[in-house]
Amino acid sequence: MGEQPVRVLACGDVEGRLTALFNRVQTIQKKAGPFDLLLCVGDFFGTSPDAESEWQQYKTGAKKAPIHTYILGSASPEKTVHFPSSSGCELCDNITYLGRQGVFTGVSGLQIAYVSGREASQEPAPSHCFTSKDLCSLVEPLTTNSKFRGVDILLTSQWPKGVWTYGNTPEVDTKTCGSIFIASLAEKLKPRYHFSGLEGVYYERLPYRNHVVLQENAQHVSRFIALANVNNPAKKKYLYAFNIIPMKRMDPAELVKQTPDVTENPYRRVTKDKKDAPTQSFKAEEEEPVNQFFFDLSGNQGNRKWHSDGRGRGRGGHFNENWAKHPRRHPQPTGPCWFCLASPQVEKHLVISIGTNCYLALAKGALTPRHLLILPIGHYQSVVDLASDVVEEMEKYKSALRSFYKSKGERCIIFERNYRSQHLQLQVVPVPLSCCTTEDIKEAFVVQAQEQKMELMEIPEHTDLKQIAPPGTPYFYVELDSGEKLYYRIQKYFPLQFGREVLASEAVLNIPTRADWKECKQSKEEEEDCCKSLRDDFQPFDFAWED
Repeated sequence: MGEQPVRVLACGDVEGRLTALFNRVQTIQKKAGPFDLLLCVGDFFGTSPDAESEWQQYKTGAKKAPIHTYILGSASPEKTVHFPSSSGCELCDNITYLGRQGVFTGVSGLQIAYVSGREASQEPAPSHCFTSKDLCSLVEPLTTNSKFRGVDILLTSQWPKGVWTYGNTPEVDTKTCGSIFIASLAEKLKPRYHFSGLEGVYYERLPYRNHVVLQENAQHVSRFIALANVNNPAKKKYLYAFNIIPMKRMDPAELVKQTPDVTENPYRRVTKDKKDAPTQSFKAEEEEPVNQFFFDLSGNQGNRKWHSDGRGRGRGGHFNENWAKHPRRHPQPTGPCWFCLASPQVEKHLVISIGTNCYLALAKGALTPRHLLILPIGHYQSVVDLASDVVEEMEKYKSALRSFYKSKGERCIIFERNYRSQHLQLQVVPVPLSCCTTEDIKEAFVVQAQEQKMELMEIPEHTDLKQIAPPGTPYFYVELDSGEKLYYRIQKYFPLQFGREVLASEAVLNIPTRADWKECKQSKEEEEDCCKSLRDDFQPFDFAWED
């Protein structure tokens, strides 16, 4: 006979509506019970005379909660009067205040970590707020234990900042919602279930993993659930029922099973944009503004103008070299760079399109006439080093090129070599549908890698490259038109032309003599003619162009 699960109910902000809550709980108990405990997040008490009157009935024993109920402390100053102790206590029969922060372990072995209140905006912190020191005192005793794998449940009133990253979008203002400290706490404690309140909405995020694919051993998945207020007029979900076997009693193989819809960990996002994803420390640090350049490409050779938002306006055939700085600046190299757009070394006649953070250029010694490069305007070595706004625009260029190539009857194959390179070059090569299938291309990469004693690994769906290759890691990466992604972590030696060699091979484009870009050089005049034609051809798909 297997382990018996603990049956749990979780609830959002009660706000003094105790009778409504417990009537609903009794109904659920009769239909689907019995449940072992009720966990309440958000504000439990209300401030109205009716709410106070209801509470007195439970406090005096006139009424009794029908289930063991555990609540968090106040999240607003006017409700702190109900909590006589910061360390937790029984407020009345069957209703227990857990405390400001800590860990509660039941007789079943179920481990529940909790944090009451909101993130403090000042020191000393008011009694309804928590500080980074409070969270450190909770985390350190747990995570310093070598056997620590995570907690079963985490209860916080406030949402974790950025929990929606890589997942489904909640009905909240993502700019203001959530705490960076709570996000960091969740990343460190790895709860199997994390419940929050305060926002008045129901939101169940897709499960997320707690390990880095291909780098760390598999760990359990986490689920974040935010619950609405009790008895809300919109009838949004405020009670959540689930069964859970305590982690310490589970078979390890069963514990780490991954769900089909699992995503990357929202708190591990490697980015310089802390607005999109939280830092992993309880101390959030301000970031330096990135560098940005602006180019005025108007003049005698055409009337195409680029404005301060980086978008084109009007129609024109050529680019001139009237370069001007924009107030915002991109990261710059320490020495000469052939690909930073503001650099004197850039061959500007190869540029096809300029966005706000990225630009598109014809590849030097192109494999095919429409072989292009997507490059960041500023100096970044690889995709995993990019700031989030640069990644976003790079994805827009990839999408535009997929549509462009599709209109030509071609597949879009993208690859990057982060090895013996100084500036990120995302190679984008079209392959005619008539040449081969996507499976043929995938097989060509895998087989030719094996011939070089390299093993290409397939990146799981919903996995971000940044989760597999931390900044500084040398790697080769290819993205097929099906969305499949292949990755190789470079150890010592790697053939520099590998991506081109595979695509030029008989199995794909069947142009083996063009594998080396140096053998495909054109004169500047030929390149200019090719680029002019490409700009005109790509213009209907170019989001950086305005009529």
